[in-house]
This record gives sequence, C-alpha cells and structure tokens, in this order.
Amino acid sequence: MSSDHARVTGAEFRRACGRFATGVTIASVLDAAGAPHGLTVSSFTSVSLEPPLVLVCLGHGVSNIQLFREATYFGINVLNEDQQALSDHFARKGHDRFGSIPWEKGASGVPLIPGCLARMECAVHRRVEMGDHDIFVGEMMHCEVSEGNPLIHFAGAYRKLELL
Repeated sequence: MSSDHARVTGAEFRRACGRFATGVTIASVLDAAGAPHGLTVSSFTSVSLEPPLVLVCLGHGVSNIQLFREATYFGINVLNEDQQALSDHFARKGHDRFGSIPWEKGASGVPLIPGCLARMECAVHRRVEMGDHDIFVGEMMHCEVSEGNPLIHFAGAYRKLELL
C-alpha cells in the first residue's frame, strides 16, 4: 500500500463490511471433557466444492478460541429467521452458552442445535492466523438441511429475507 493513502480506521472498516449482508451461524465445539461450547459467528463462507470446504473466522479475543484450536471437529449451525434470541444468547459473554439450550451430538460428536436451517459437521482441515483472527477451514463431513428462511445480519442489525 502506498504511503500516500491514509489507512482505513476500524470504524470505517466495520461500517463498509457491514454493508455485506450475511447469514448468522453458531460455531460449536466440544472440550476435552465433552462439554459443549459455541458462539455466534457471521464470518462464515463456503470455500470449495471438491473437497467440500467451509471457513469460519474467530477473533483472538474470543474466550473459547483455544477449544477450537485444539479440536479435531467443529460444528456450524445456520440460524433461521426465528432464532434471533439464540444468536443473542450465544453472542453474550460470561455464561454457559449451552447451559439451557437443547443440543444433540452429531456423528463426530460436535454440538448441533435443533431447528437450524443447516447443521454441518466439519473436520479441521487447516487453521491460519491472519491479523487479529484465526481462520478455521473445515472439511464438511456430515450435514442436515431444513426448509425455511435465514436470519440475516446487515448494517449492524438483524434482518429477515424478503423474496422478490
């Protein structure tokens, strides 16, 4: 980058990226004792069809990032438009996020949340440190898909999909 250009501020970066509508997911993992952990994540995307790869980005300040770093598998739960309260619950820090939330163990053992649009089980393929985040690339091993509309996040607020 040329020194003639001012660097984009964090607020400008967040505002510009917030103009890209995203779905909302809950990334999940088990700890060594078998307890479930998870957090709300909107930085999720598909990467490759062959092999079937997806990625999720977790900030270095995330309280349970070390659990994801140590895991062999992780789950992705794609939220439907009626699961905003679940997204808010998993976004809050300082409590047992799975304490009152029903969940099931997937084939790989990862926590999967009932009622989601998609539930994916991924084997960790690669982890890359990039800036203030870790990028976790996972190979999708199992998935379940349901009908419905997604919970959308745009410009700092939840939205619902409107069909044209």
